[in-house]
Amino acid sequence: MVITYKNIGHVAFPAFPLPSSDWEEQDGLLFLENKLLDDRNMKGKTLGMRRLQTPFKELFPLKAAVTDTTGLLKHTKNIFIDNQGVPFLYEKTHSASLKYYKIRKVERKNSASVVWLKGVNFPFKIPRPPHADTSWAGVLHLSGIPWILYEYSEFQKSDTRRKV
Repeated sequence: MVITYKNIGHVAFPAFPLPSSDWEEQDGLLFLENKLLDDRNMKGKTLGMRRLQTPFKELFPLKAAVTDTTGLLKHTKNIFIDNQGVPFLYEKTHSASLKYYKIRKVERKNSASVVWLKGVNFPFKIPRPPHADTSWAGVLHLSGIPWILYEYSEFQKSDTRRKV
């Protein structure tokens, strides 16, 4: 399956980078390089639950995880398997503008934080607050509308473009 920025909402995070797209499915088993990636014959909604239950000993190692859309956009690899066991290729098809905004305030909530930016009418929900000396945030725009909080900076950087 090919995923682009338009249907990135279908990805069940975390997603795990894979070295190649040479996977093979056989009788409910998904293999990569002759090692088991996913055993869909096992009960469980997630890739991790099924991998824990499988009787196979040769599991393909999943060493890193991408936990959100920004991580997927920044990652150097473009082949992944998501938390539901769906392998996919992420294809960068569009160029988005990256603009920097002054951080107006950061509200700490119970399980996340909210960042308000000067010149943006809505907040961005983030898992943890930015570092104390961070005062600027880079935001990706699609069709001129702020889309995703991309990065933080201690100073204002020049506006640029990123392939998404």
